[in-house]
Amino acid sequence: MDLQLQDKVALVVASSKGLGKAIAAQLSQEGCHVMLTSRDVARLESARQELQAKATGKVACHPCDITKAADITALVAATHEKLGAIDILINNAGGPPGGNFEDIDDAVWQQAFELNLLSCVRMIDAALPDLKQKGGRIINVTSSSIKQPIPGLILSNVFRMGLLGLGKSLANELAQYNILVNTVAPGRISTDRTLYLDQLKADKRGVSVEQVETEAQKLIPLGRYGEPEEFARMVTFLASPASSYVSGTAIMVDGGMVKGF
Repeated sequence: MDLQLQDKVALVVASSKGLGKAIAAQLSQEGCHVMLTSRDVARLESARQELQAKATGKVACHPCDITKAADITALVAATHEKLGAIDILINNAGGPPGGNFEDIDDAVWQQAFELNLLSCVRMIDAALPDLKQKGGRIINVTSSSIKQPIPGLILSNVFRMGLLGLGKSLANELAQYNILVNTVAPGRISTDRTLYLDQLKADKRGVSVEQVETEAQKLIPLGRYGEPEEFARMVTFLASPASSYVSGTAIMVDGGMVKGF
């Protein structure tokens, strides 16, 4: 299938590693011009060079702390300068710290709000003038916690649901501009974030991280963790003109792990 992504401009947030990098790689190989961003300048440039070597589109990068409104404004301006107007916005951010309700103080709640929800609001607001001109795609990367709360991750459980509500609301509001808005939720994907969460569980229980991984895999019908590239392929389809009648939905990429509908 031709996804018709040639020369589209995609801004992928938190894309120097993990799921964001995998998404950016897939888009760039389909012909998109892709803007990478993260706070780590050295890792960002390394990722740009790696992706550009295999890309059929142009890959650029610009550092950004997405919890700062001024940085987001500068990122969008840099995207315009290096690549052009934005057709595709992929909202992605590192997960908040683990912990239960009584473990977390106001400052940590505020930080998680700014990182995992407010940053997406600001990013959409900054990209919206471009998207309204000719239509486009907004895809918000969340977590399986939008369907099934994850024990010990109350911050993720709360703010990922907020992002789900934002996406559903905007799908209705922005349809008049031919802007499609969807949410994609990863399950257990082999990334640094998953390793971090497995290590937290292992440390708490006093067992090896390998044991935690083995137990988790038994709860997944496909019997394994997903690969970032598998997740990226779903996001790339939703970012493309091929998905012209999909909006306001939340799609799980979890190997069947979540038991709810």
